Amino acid sequence: MVSHVSMRALALAVTGLLAAQTVQAQAPADFYRGKAVNVLIGVGVGGEYDLHARVVARHIGKHIPGAPAMVPQNMTGAGGAKMAAYLADVAPKDGTNIGMLANNFPAMQAAGVDVIRFDLGKFQWIGSICPTVETMTVWTKTAGVSSIEEARAREVVAGASGRGAITESFPAMLNEFVGTKFKIVTGYPGGNEINLAMERGEVQARNNTWSSWKVTKPEWIKNGDIKILAYAGPKPNDLPGVPDVTALVKSDDDRRIVELIVSGTRLGRPLAFAGGVPDDRVKAMREAFMATMKDEDFLKEAAQMKIEVDPVRGEDMQKVVADVLATPKHLAARARALIE
Repeated sequence: MVSHVSMRALALAVTGLLAAQTVQAQAPADFYRGKAVNVLIGVGVGGEYDLHARVVARHIGKHIPGAPAMVPQNMTGAGGAKMAAYLADVAPKDGTNIGMLANNFPAMQAAGVDVIRFDLGKFQWIGSICPTVETMTVWTKTAGVSSIEEARAREVVAGASGRGAITESFPAMLNEFVGTKFKIVTGYPGGNEINLAMERGEVQARNNTWSSWKVTKPEWIKNGDIKILAYAGPKPNDLPGVPDVTALVKSDDDRRIVELIVSGTRLGRPLAFAGGVPDDRVKAMREAFMATMKDEDFLKEAAQMKIEVDPVRGEDMQKVVADVLATPKHLAARARALIE
């Protein structure tokens, strides 16, 4: 004979299962209506990642079925890896948590960097406002070089934040594969401090995105205070004559390693769900992101912020990440020393 307690427990279990199935079966509009979506940002306030995440958050909600509230939150630590781990391991996988991830994480995973303890191949990529163009830039007043050829012959001091950061790995990559002689000084808290160090004459060069230079220091460009020696990423129309880093590398294997290191340029400032979010919510969020990229209010604010809009689709980002993670292990292992 089955006890009343057992029957009650069974009934509760069935009720819970049916409730869970009902939630899964909800249309995106029904699910998102009245809810809030957390936009998790793995770095501090004020940088490009933070600005891109917040401007999207201000406009995407009205394009998501059910019009949920969007709540940006900074969750710093380990260069953004703390937030990504939270997204992968702790946050509900129901579409209410989206992360602004560091674009070099897939390359770091491919290279076996210890801090990446989650699988970027399982993340579901939503979109990016635009790809990025990374540059190697010199301060013309003190560097004494104006080309990569001259940087191969003369030591130039480059400022960087720390090991594994793009400000350190980019000049280190040029030293390794292009033959430059950058002396890299780490320990600067961020880009603003490196810029001040260039003005003070402490360092003579740094890595930065071209878009960041145009937004933060347009007067330096206008006055000729800085010069771009090389770039990585989509060819910028407003940097004529500046060489692509990949064209400076001689061997095919070395070029594949360089392409891995700079693969984040194709992702821009990427937004993603962790794995496990229902497919229809992923589709709805991707469509909402692309609708936002055409939204007049968004475009007006982006123009005021001097953010270039050339969106990268989530589906295309998914392919980029898969390609990066498929890098042959013996080549990816050579990149590890430069990006960890």
